[in-house]
Amino acid sequence: MRSLRFACLGIAVAALSACSSSEHEDLQRWMADQRAQVRPTVPPISAPKKFTPQAYTEANVTEPFDLQKLTQAMRRDSSQPSTSGLIAAELARRKEALESYPLDSMAMVGSMSQNGKPVALITVDKLLYQVKVGNHLGLNYGLITRISETELALREIVQDAAGEWVERVATLQLQERSK
Repeated sequence: MRSLRFACLGIAVAALSACSSSEHEDLQRWMADQRAQVRPTVPPISAPKKFTPQAYTEANVTEPFDLQKLTQAMRRDSSQPSTSGLIAAELARRKEALESYPLDSMAMVGSMSQNGKPVALITVDKLLYQVKVGNHLGLNYGLITRISETELALREIVQDAAGEWVERVATLQLQERSK
């Protein structure tokens, strides 16, 4: 039994030694030839641009955040009349029913004359309202200034980009009813 094991081991060693490097020598020679033939081509890197420093010429200009300049601007702003008077009168009065709705939810559907004065017919939330010059409507303190057969003009008070209260004109056009 022992001799049979040694015989099997001897045969295995002989078989492995026969498979050594003779098969791989051709493969390794071919790989070496391929490496020698193929050369990577790398484009050359362009030369860096020359940096030319520029002189800072703004040093002589007045600095925008100069304390003296800011103080003068604050004095000038405080001496101007405030536009908060525009909004103060609006805040002191009682709001009307149509000031709870934005203008884009309203539609002018007609106009008529009552006692010789023009009256506009406005619909909001499927309800019909009569308004006249001097009534208020819209979310921006809108005051009706003119009513014609085809439109209603109003003056609104809104804040501009600087936070100041300013007046602007808006209109509601007569809406054609779709069938």
